[in-house]
Order: sequence, then structure tokens, then C-alpha cells
Amino acid sequence: MAENTTTNDTADRSCSEPVCIDARRVYDSCGDKDCLSDMPVFFTGEGQELIDSAVNVRLRDADVLNVMIDIEPVPFHRGFYSIDMTYFFEVSLDVFTSPCTTPSCVKGLCISDKKVILYGSEGNVRIFSSDMTADDYDAQNTPVRSLPTANVQVAQPIPLAALLKEKRPCHRLPRKIPTAITDRLGGDISDSGEKIVLATLGVFSIVQLLRNVQMLIPAYDFCVPEKRCVGSTDSPCEMFSRLDFPTDEFFPPNVSECGSGDNSGCGCCAKQED
Repeated sequence: MAENTTTNDTADRSCSEPVCIDARRVYDSCGDKDCLSDMPVFFTGEGQELIDSAVNVRLRDADVLNVMIDIEPVPFHRGFYSIDMTYFFEVSLDVFTSPCTTPSCVKGLCISDKKVILYGSEGNVRIFSSDMTADDYDAQNTPVRSLPTANVQVAQPIPLAALLKEKRPCHRLPRKIPTAITDRLGGDISDSGEKIVLATLGVFSIVQLLRNVQMLIPAYDFCVPEKRCVGSTDSPCEMFSRLDFPTDEFFPPNVSECGSGDNSGCGCCAKQED
């Protein structure tokens, strides 16, 4: 794979030219490890029928479909902002309708809310800008308030547990589900039925508040690629012949090898990648 590199003497240059750039600066951020326990799982009508006939469920996998973010200034605390986040998780369940049978896979939806307060500085201007529009005249974007931008980074959720229980009146959809999410699940979400699945997920996340600022930085030179882009013209068999034999897949490490690395003492033995 081709890589872009700068000229060899760039790092040795002592002289630089100050240039002004427009960049996003992180004013504040926070990281969290949340155990979201006993979240109701909502299904489509067909999925709910299978859940009602289930005798047991097992949580197989989970994914983040979307995070809806709302940001507002905190009253009487200048420069601080409240960030309200709504997480939409897609969970995959193995559903057992009778003992000693092959389970059926059903996908459902979990919703969780989170709120944090971060510092994002102040700005009392309105921002006007324009972007290029293909095959049309360039139009000015709608002016926006000078609020900071909130970014939410979420790692792959860790499925921890799932319980099958009788549904109670409190197990209702907390809000309207966006169309894009219902389309992903294959139909409208139903909160009817006799049984409910309560899922527990482990979630790692980072929340940031950013602003566009003009910064003066030293510039040495333009980044001119030195390596040529080489297209792949190999046959599939020639490409396969260059792959190393996956020895670790056929001969898993033993206990002594597990404790010899960085995972010593933790009881875990992660597969080392080449």
C-alpha cells in the first residue's frame, strides 16, 4: 500500500514560515466506562412474537447504530455546555423457544440517555459560510450560532447479559424512533407483547467539545509524496502465495505463553497479531 512521506530533509530544517490555519481545537473532553444494565430491548412485531414464545435468551452481539446529540449553554455558568446524548444500540439475541433446540437469531433495539457538562469557551458571533455545489451556483450556508461542536466517540459495546422477564407497564418506548433506525431493523418497533428482554452492555466513550479557531503554526514545506502509487495487477493466487501461513490459528498458545507477555496476571491471553 502506498504511503505519503515528506522530503527527507524536512525534519532537519531549522527555518520555518509561520502560517495561519483554521482548525478544530479541543477545549474540553471526558472519557467514561458505563455499565448500562437492564435496558429494555424492543423488537419488530415479528421479533416480539418470537420473544413471547421464548423460554430463554442469550446476548450474542451489540453495535452502536447512532448517537443523537443536543448541546445547550449551562445557565449562570459562562462557557460551560450541557451535552445530552441518546444512544441507539442494535443487539443480537439467540432465542430458545424450547430446551435442547437450535436458537433463532433476533435483532432488537436498546435506548440509553447520557448527559455531561464540559467547558467549550464563549463565542458571540454568527457564522456565515458557503460551500461548492456541483452542477449549480454556490449557495451560502444557513448562518449558525457560535456554539462549540460536540463529538462522541463510542467503542464497540461489550455484551454482558440478557434476561427474559414478564413485561410491565413501564416497559414502553421512551421516544419516537428515527426512520433510519427502523429501516435498519426491518420494520416498525413494537412495545406490545407479554415478555421483555433486559440487556446489559458495557460501553466505553469519549465526549469532546471543539471550536474552529485560527492558529499560527510553523510550516516547513508542503508534503510532497515520494512514493509512486502502484496498482495491483496480481492474480488472486499470486496475492495469496505472499501471505504467511497462519500458524497461530492451528497451534494456539499454551498457558506459559499466555503469562509471558503484557497480559501477565490478568488471566487473559489475547491473540498476538503479526
